Amino acid sequence: MPFDDKLMSGSVRPLVALKWSNWYLIALKLAIGLLLVLLMVLFWVLRQNEMEEQRSTLIADVLWLEQSINFHLEGSSENFEQLALDLPKERDKHVLFRLRAEYMLKNNPDIVQILWISAAGTVREAVPARAPSLLGTDEATFQQNVEMARKLGKTVYSDDYSTPDGGQFELYSPIFDDGHYQGVLIGVFSFNNLLKNIVPWWFAEKYQVRILDGGGNVLASKSKVSNAETTINYAIPLDPPGFGMVLRVDAYRSSGNFAQNLLTALVIALAAAVLFSLWVMRGHIRRRIAAEQAQRSEHAFRKAMEDSLTVGMRARDLTGKVTYVNPAFCQMVGFSESELLDVGPPMPYWAPEEMERAQAINDAVIGGRASREGFEIRLMRKDGTRLDALIYEAPLIGPEGKQTGWMASFVDVTARKRVEELARQQQEKLQATSRLVTMGELASTLAHELNQPLAAITSYTTGCLNKLESGIFSPDELHAALTKLGVQAQRAGRIIRRVHDFVRKSEPKVAPYDLIEVIDDSIGLIEPGAKLAHVRIEREILAAPPQLMGDRVMIEQVLLNLMRNAIEAMSAPSLPSARRCLTVRLCRVEDQAEIHVIDRGPGIPQDVLEKLFTPFFSTKADGMGMGLNICRSIIEFHRGRLWVEENPEGGTVLVISLPVIQP
Repeated sequence: MPFDDKLMSGSVRPLVALKWSNWYLIALKLAIGLLLVLLMVLFWVLRQNEMEEQRSTLIADVLWLEQSINFHLEGSSENFEQLALDLPKERDKHVLFRLRAEYMLKNNPDIVQILWISAAGTVREAVPARAPSLLGTDEATFQQNVEMARKLGKTVYSDDYSTPDGGQFELYSPIFDDGHYQGVLIGVFSFNNLLKNIVPWWFAEKYQVRILDGGGNVLASKSKVSNAETTINYAIPLDPPGFGMVLRVDAYRSSGNFAQNLLTALVIALAAAVLFSLWVMRGHIRRRIAAEQAQRSEHAFRKAMEDSLTVGMRARDLTGKVTYVNPAFCQMVGFSESELLDVGPPMPYWAPEEMERAQAINDAVIGGRASREGFEIRLMRKDGTRLDALIYEAPLIGPEGKQTGWMASFVDVTARKRVEELARQQQEKLQATSRLVTMGELASTLAHELNQPLAAITSYTTGCLNKLESGIFSPDELHAALTKLGVQAQRAGRIIRRVHDFVRKSEPKVAPYDLIEVIDDSIGLIEPGAKLAHVRIEREILAAPPQLMGDRVMIEQVLLNLMRNAIEAMSAPSLPSARRCLTVRLCRVEDQAEIHVIDRGPGIPQDVLEKLFTPFFSTKADGMGMGLNICRSIIEFHRGRLWVEENPEGGTVLVISLPVIQP
């Protein structure tokens, strides 16, 4: 047989075996299912037989109870009839009535009152003798019942009626003497007392007994169980007293045969467990058959996904040896997979100048102290070129839930850092250009300020030469003139040095500086222009001289720009001279130093305020719209904030907040 045929026959046999096992499992499941159905049918038949037996018992018990009530009421009726026969023959009729009535009340708790009514309709005796009597019928019905008993000459019953103590009815037994009507005996019966007296305790534990009138209203009820669920009921007419009254008995749900129910439940549970185990076995067989194919598909999918990633992936064990790298990582560092697997630190792609830092980061990762935010480091490719990478390390968890190593993702950020460096250089050029523009705008005022010490130097020099030529002078006179000349030369030198320091191009120098000196130098540069605009500058130092870290020239550039804007805001001719005041206030708020540049000009409109720091937005006709944007960038570079507020006295307040060096 050729190889392909063998392969095909080998693949067919498992399929045939799988089909046979599927049919076998299906047959077993059908058998278990049929057994389960038969058990359920058997349980239903047993339950029906139990309910039929319970119904038969209920009917027999109801018939017994109905007969007991009838016997009791008939006995009470006979006692009333006998008393009606004996009363006319007795000499002392009242004594006989009371004795017999008290006897009947004592032996029949369902009788609540016995009355003797004369032929004229008046009450001759009542036991118990309480007023009013317990008669619940109206006068017309009462007369109708008395008339019926007189005409029939036998005991009759009244309709039922309701009282606060429950339903009641009355028994009327006429009294005749030699055929002449002498009155009637009335017995008032309580349905509740009747049930309490007749229904035994065992009956009330099994059933709920109720007497209903013709409309279905409950006249009396007795039960030993409260809030129990009833299953079946049986009703039978209650005659006497009749008039549509019904005796209804409801059977409570029985607990049933516990052993039978338990056995049935266990058999059903066993059948369900077998069925479930067969279902699980079938699924297990199917999963095992599909496992190899799924594993191959999963491996191919993961390989394709890993090969398509542009992010470098590297896995290491707990000792730091490389266990896996993806193609993107190999392409990033220039080493092949075989050159990197099973290699421990120091790694061949670590740059020599970053060796100590890379080792420290490696030790932190292996020790479980890897930063969640990741870290940047410079690596070296195989050809010696450098690249900047952003690395994220995360624990590698195995199938048992234990850490087996570390998984790292590498992102090449060389291009991004090059762009950031270019943007930084452009920002520095823009800041330097801004300083030159500022100096150009202040050139005329600085020239005027510089002209004064130069003119004084010329004057003092001419005076000294004249003295020397005349030969008439004293050393003290020359000394005083030369001293003043030196002071004016120093003054001119300070002005030139400030301008030189401000406009020269240099890299940002982060160093401690005194903020008060920066404020004073900025005021010195802007003060000549302020005088020309008739604006006075007030300096308020509300805190001790704070030490800050940063580039003092850049901070001076921000202050100079903000003060120049404030002076321009107050240069309108219509603004009163009293309001032409620029205040530079220094205070401290917790760990921040705040500089408030306050003017009392017309203020900033709301629509302009929203776009104030937007690049290329300017309210000046010849403005570039970059001044405030550059100022904010400089302050944010120093980890501070720049914002604008309204001046309650009119005008605008620009606030600079900078972090103070903690002692």
